[in-house]
Amino acid sequence: MKLPRRTFLHLAAAAAALLVVSGIVLAQTYPTRPVRLIVPFGPAGATDITARLIGQWLSERLGQQFVIENRPGAGSNIGTEAVVRAAPDGYTLGLFGAPSAINATLYDRLNFNFLRDIAPVAPIVRFPNIMVVNPSIPSKTLPEFIAYAKANPGKINMASPGSGSTPHVAGELFKVMTGTNLVHVPYRSVAAVMTDLLSGQVQLYFGTTASSLEYVRAGKLRALAVTIERRLDALPDIPAVAEFVPGYEASAWFGVGAPRNTPVEIIDKLNKEINAGVADPKMKARLTDLGGIALRGSPSDFGKLTVEETEKWGKVVKLSGAKLD
Repeated sequence: MKLPRRTFLHLAAAAAALLVVSGIVLAQTYPTRPVRLIVPFGPAGATDITARLIGQWLSERLGQQFVIENRPGAGSNIGTEAVVRAAPDGYTLGLFGAPSAINATLYDRLNFNFLRDIAPVAPIVRFPNIMVVNPSIPSKTLPEFIAYAKANPGKINMASPGSGSTPHVAGELFKVMTGTNLVHVPYRSVAAVMTDLLSGQVQLYFGTTASSLEYVRAGKLRALAVTIERRLDALPDIPAVAEFVPGYEASAWFGVGAPRNTPVEIIDKLNKEINAGVADPKMKARLTDLGGIALRGSPSDFGKLTVEETEKWGKVVKLSGAKLD
């Protein structure tokens, strides 16, 4: 049966209005049961602590438990895929970051496309890296280190907690931009890296502030530079790499994402609450204590960050020839 044009338009308008009302009701009632926040890394460490901070905040604000579920493995891909395969109803979320952007190029075959299959919700924090060396390296400044590395090609071991990790690609970017020949030595954990770095088995590490700062303050490691565009308030005397290598920037960042097709009303509600949490003085101070810089922004802001970082690290992986262990 062919409907008259006016009748069709009335029905279409009614359907559209119903969708709007349904979206408003959905946002008002969500969540009605516990929500899983999958962390694609193991427990402990700055990433896990960040997830638990934001999970506790959301639990208190939204009246339902946000349960942290650690799903480590395959460089964060196992946990990411668990979110990708979940129902897009707002009851499974994930904490994502730089590893997801790096893996898009580092892994030849993935069962998902991070940029396509994960809907950005909100950024939370950025963790700068600190370029630290064992005191056996004679260089006291970054220019001295670059000169020393060029005079001793292939003789400086650069540690990382695994191929494709943020410290690894930060080092690879440094090598590309300075023309230095550093030998990458992958480990299976940050703890193993620190053991050999402190003993001098390896000499260089682009470590997170959370893992390195205490050793710098104790004089057991020497900090040459930080890897974001400006100096850190916690280390005002340590220059940024970019002061000597213009355009250099490398850091870990994390935010919340959801399965593709999660209702926009739910995403917007979560974004509002996460931004409120990051702006809260106590939460902001805790992130700062971890060595992080609090981030705020819309879902589109977080989406732009993930696209830019995926493109950036894709180029670094290809130029450096970085491979999996």
